[in-house]
This record gives sequence, C-alpha cells and structure tokens, in this order.
Amino acid sequence: MKKILFEILGDPVAQGRPRAGKTFTGKTVLYDPAKSRNFKEYVRMVAAQHAPKKLIEGPIHLNMDFYRSPPKKYQTKPKMALIESGQLLPTSKPDLDNLAKGVKDGLSKIIWQDDSQVVSMNVRKFYSMTPKVVVHISYFEEG
Repeated sequence: MKKILFEILGDPVAQGRPRAGKTFTGKTVLYDPAKSRNFKEYVRMVAAQHAPKKLIEGPIHLNMDFYRSPPKKYQTKPKMALIESGQLLPTSKPDLDNLAKGVKDGLSKIIWQDDSQVVSMNVRKFYSMTPKVVVHISYFEEG
C-alpha cells in the first residue's frame, strides 16, 4: 500500500454554498464563493508538490485532520490545557463535511481522477494554535 502525507498550513476553509450570477446575455450561472475558490487553489498548489507521477486510478482511503484556531475566549491557560489534552474540541461551524468537501475538490485531478474513488474517509477537527489540515492518502498502485 502506498501512502501520501502532507500538511496544508493555514486556517481551513469550508466549501461555501454556490452563488448565482448573470452573464452579459442574461443567462444564470453558478460559481464558487471567492473564499472557497481561493482555498481550493491553495490546496491544489500544496498537493501538486506531493502528487504521484500519474493520477491514482484505484480505490483511495482518505484521512483528514483539521486544526482550527481556537476562539479568543478559549485562549486562557486552563482552556489551552484542555485543548492540548484533546478534551476541548470544536463543535461550532463549519461542519466537518463542508471542510472535507473543499479539500477533496482541491485534490481532484491533482492526486486522483475523481472524488468517487474515495472508498473510506476519516475526518476529524481539533483546535490548535497552528491551524492546518493534515492529509493522509492510502492507495494500492495499479499494475
């Protein structure tokens, strides 16, 4: 089994709801909000440095750990001790599935062909003074 492991530094951004707009001809089009689009582009840039020589074609096991900055109210000594021990976890928005969607979209066509290849996924979120996303991909090499 092959493995790819890398970190995406910075606060993770959840996949935003598609926005609607009009073209010059009056046709309605849907597009990604700028914040989501910029984060996906950043994910692509980081992932490209760890991409296999050829896109993964088989089943993929994906693990993602999201580390978010704690709110100011949690940046006290007792709360930071709870964060360090893993007892204080983020239960606020954004939703875990929206965080995962943004990263998965950014990895498509860079690491793998399509999101449908992901057969198992373990996604968790934590607080950390060093916000980042840790991505761990496991797969069997074709051939």
